[in-house]
Amino acid sequence: MMEAFWEAWNETLAMIPWLVGIYVLLEIVERKYEHLITGRLSKASRGGPLLGALFGCIPQCGFSVIAAALYGQRTISLGTLLAVFLSTSDEAVPILMTQSAQWGIVVRLLLTKVLIATIAGYAIDFFLRSSSREKKAALHDPVVCESSHSHCCGRDHSCKETWWKSFILFPLKHAFQVFLFILVASWILNGIVLVAGQERLTNILLAHNPFQPIISVLVGLIPTCAASVTITELFLKGGISFGSAVAGLCAGAGLGTLVLIRENKDHRETLKIIGLLAGISLLAGFILNLF
Repeated sequence: MMEAFWEAWNETLAMIPWLVGIYVLLEIVERKYEHLITGRLSKASRGGPLLGALFGCIPQCGFSVIAAALYGQRTISLGTLLAVFLSTSDEAVPILMTQSAQWGIVVRLLLTKVLIATIAGYAIDFFLRSSSREKKAALHDPVVCESSHSHCCGRDHSCKETWWKSFILFPLKHAFQVFLFILVASWILNGIVLVAGQERLTNILLAHNPFQPIISVLVGLIPTCAASVTITELFLKGGISFGSAVAGLCAGAGLGTLVLIRENKDHRETLKIIGLLAGISLLAGFILNLF
C-alpha cells in the first residue's frame, strides 16, 4: 500500500499552488459579488432557473447554500433552487483545473450541467406554476450577511473577517483540506487498482455497467466536499464514465442540502426536493451514458 501512497502523493503534490490560487480568486469573487448575486436571484422570476444555473456553476457550494436559504424564505422558485443545486459542482472544477490536460473537460462539464439545470428548472416551474404556495409566496429582502454563515467544507464565513484571513488564511486552509481529500481518495483508489487490477476494475466500473450512475448519485448526495472529490478522482482515473460523473456531481449540492433541511419548515417537501434532485441527476446520467 505504500507504493499506492507515494503514487498518490506525487499525483497530488503539484496541485497545491493551483488550488491556493483558485481559492484566493474564488474568495475575492464571493466577497465582492455575493450580495449582487443574492439580489439578482431574489428579484428574478422568469430568468430565475437560468440565473440559478449560471451562478451555481461557480466552484464550491457557497451559492447552493445561498439558494437554500432564499428558498426557505420563498424568495426564489423551486425550479431556481434545483437549477442551482444541479449546476453546483463543489470541488470538481478546481480539481479539474489543476490538470493541464482537462480544460476541455471543465468546459464540457460546466456546459452540460448548466444545460441540465436550466431545462430541469424551467420544466419544474412550468408544472408547478399553479401551485398556491408559489403564488402566495411573500417577497423578502435578499439574504444579507449580518454575522456569519456556513461555508463549504464546514467553515464559518464572517462579514467582518480581516483581509488576511479571508484572502490568505482561509484559501490556504481550504486548499490544504481539499489536498488531503484528494490524497486520501487517490491513495484508496490506487490501492484498489493495485489489488484488483486495472483491467478487472475497468470492466466492473465503466459505462456499460447500468448501475454506475445510481452509485454515483448516491455518493453525490452525501453533503460533503469529499463526495465531489471522490467522483472527480474516479472520473480522472477512468473508473467512471462522463455521464456517471455528471450524475453524481449534479446530485451533489454540497452544504446546500443541509441548509435546505434546516431552513425549510416543510420536511416532507424537503424530501421531495432531494428526491427530484436525485431523479433528475440519475436520468441525466443514463441519457449521457447512451451517447
